[in-house]
Amino acid sequence: MSNPQETFQQECNDLLTEMEGALLALESNPEDSDQVAAIFRSMHTIKGTSGVFGYDDIVNFTHVAESLLDKVRSNEITITSELVALLLKSMDHTKILIDLSITEREISTEDKSNENQLLSQLNVYLGTSPETDAETPIVSNKTESTHSGESVESKYWHISVRFDKEVLEHGMDPLSFFVYLKKMGDIIQLTTIYDELPLDENFNPECNYLGFEIVFDSDVDKQQIEQTFEFVKEMCTLHILPPRALITHYADLINAMPEENMRLGEILVSSGAISKKELESALNQQSRESGQQVTTQPVGEVLVENKSVHKEVVDVALEKQNQSVNKVQQVLRVDAEKLDSLINLVGELVIAGATTNMVATQLGDEKLLESMSGISRLVEEIRDNALNLRMVQVGETFNRFKRVVRDVSHELGKDIKLTISGADTELDKTVVERIADPLMHLVRNAMDHGIESADDRESKGKASQGNLALNAYHDAGYIVIEVQDDGRGLDRDKILAKAMEKNLVTESQMITDEEIYRLIFEAGFSTADKVTNLSGRGVGMDVVRKNIEALRGTVDIESKVNEGSKVSIRLPLTLAIIDGFLVKVGESSYVIPLDMVHECIDLSDENQDDNQQGYINLRGEVLPFLNLRDYFKEQGAESSRKSIVVVRQGNRKAGFVVDELLGELQTVIKPMGKILKNLRGISGATILGSGEVAVILDVPNLIKRATQLSHVETGNGSAQNALTLH
Repeated sequence: MSNPQETFQQECNDLLTEMEGALLALESNPEDSDQVAAIFRSMHTIKGTSGVFGYDDIVNFTHVAESLLDKVRSNEITITSELVALLLKSMDHTKILIDLSITEREISTEDKSNENQLLSQLNVYLGTSPETDAETPIVSNKTESTHSGESVESKYWHISVRFDKEVLEHGMDPLSFFVYLKKMGDIIQLTTIYDELPLDENFNPECNYLGFEIVFDSDVDKQQIEQTFEFVKEMCTLHILPPRALITHYADLINAMPEENMRLGEILVSSGAISKKELESALNQQSRESGQQVTTQPVGEVLVENKSVHKEVVDVALEKQNQSVNKVQQVLRVDAEKLDSLINLVGELVIAGATTNMVATQLGDEKLLESMSGISRLVEEIRDNALNLRMVQVGETFNRFKRVVRDVSHELGKDIKLTISGADTELDKTVVERIADPLMHLVRNAMDHGIESADDRESKGKASQGNLALNAYHDAGYIVIEVQDDGRGLDRDKILAKAMEKNLVTESQMITDEEIYRLIFEAGFSTADKVTNLSGRGVGMDVVRKNIEALRGTVDIESKVNEGSKVSIRLPLTLAIIDGFLVKVGESSYVIPLDMVHECIDLSDENQDDNQQGYINLRGEVLPFLNLRDYFKEQGAESSRKSIVVVRQGNRKAGFVVDELLGELQTVIKPMGKILKNLRGISGATILGSGEVAVILDVPNLIKRATQLSHVETGNGSAQNALTLH
């Protein structure tokens, strides 16, 4: 079982992320009651689970924020931009308190001062002063008995909880749950059940033997009570029976539901009469063994026996039920290290399968080859499914920038709108995590340097509101992420002048606009007239380039004066396993990512003349090419019949001249060592079934190299035209 504190931190961080998105959406649409409810639930859950762990600092702060949100939910307080800003700051401080609690560190003087300011501002909206009363002991005014029983009155909740013996060993104190329940309502009666308590040498002081029956008076709903026990759900048996006074309420909700195909359990969950956890527990108890027969008990009866719901509510739900079944969606968290280990094992399986397949081919046994064909297909499916486990939507990263754009635009005094498209495009989780910082630099630069102030935009005939767009899409085995603005664009002459000042280029060099724009990725390069706390020091854009290249990606810039700029990042979909195309050059093997292979053609005699010029005529199209033998200085016998592998990246094409085409193969990507990682034209290596190491080509860089060489050799410019700016 994972550490409960780590799970608590992860759950809270997820809730804070959801809360941030809801707050930003609420600022644009203050009347959205669903967003208000979502924000309230997130804050309430954080407060509840913090109380379970005894993190009183978090509970005390979030209680004030929750009270404010409750007034917003009941329309007593109107949503404004100022209120949203305050709640965002409160959310940020909550995250600080969570980190401090997990690491058991004291709050700093600065953070404490910030907290006091936030509490003062929150209480201005509430019209109250911060509460200073000490917590009332849970044991006061409580009646205890030695046996369980029914609720003393039908208007109260009845909570039955049996903690596992090991609950104390996992750092959970049962008393803390009752302390938190006290914050949500009144405990009318607390009955301690000690039937499991051993009175002999079997007693272990480190184990829990007590159970509890609780009569609880509160206006909260069942889900909120259940969330109190969220972090011991696997270490306790919990039953929550609503007050009988709620029977009519649940019946009205059920009868008001639209006529949809739902099962009994789903109807009860939708009405709030039971929780999903209670339904799942009841479904697991349905099947009972009786001798050699297995009987199935209706789920409604199980729920009533478990004291999860009143029989009258089940009867109403049965009338609403029909025969269609909807599958309950479940999400399982998996440790990232375990997932990485699985991917590595799948990679080794791919290599082992290739070795076995090669041996089977050499033996020529038809039955063995047929068997290996089936195994290869299964290995490929396992590979794809394993890699899909690590694929996440890039929208999770994009959504972080909603807050960034909001805060930075306010800081700069600009009105900037963020548009997100392609958020459902999937990418390897490892790549997503490492692309966040480069995107942050690009977004902040676009807002600071690219998009003009409202006055400047209006003087140019533009709308006063600037536009910043994040877009993602798949292209030939790669994902393309675009950061585009409609600002002033890049000043070509200013960049070139600054480059000459820094001796990055000379006046005699003739370079393209694209190469000039790429100069902004040089270390220490900046054209900003003044340094701000956002940018201007020449630090950041070179980090963008280095981080992207470390992921085997490329970055390109397009810009037009007064129309805006677009930065395109091209990244491989995964860093682990790909489909490759194997070729032979001399005595060495090379792998080309299959998604980038457009076609293969013979280097015919009619193209030999063009062959000397670095390009061929491909059906009326000029195709620059690169002879891999020359580029990598390969030795060995040269093939009399060569081929050209035509590769494509975006709208650019080039050809690679090879000696032999060996076909497709599953490629497990192995990173190059520190000594070899900076080799041009190589992005990694793989192990073939024969044990031979094959190099994986860096296609984008080789296409660029082929294009530059063809320009030089055809006389379209001097040799300096081929200057590669990195």
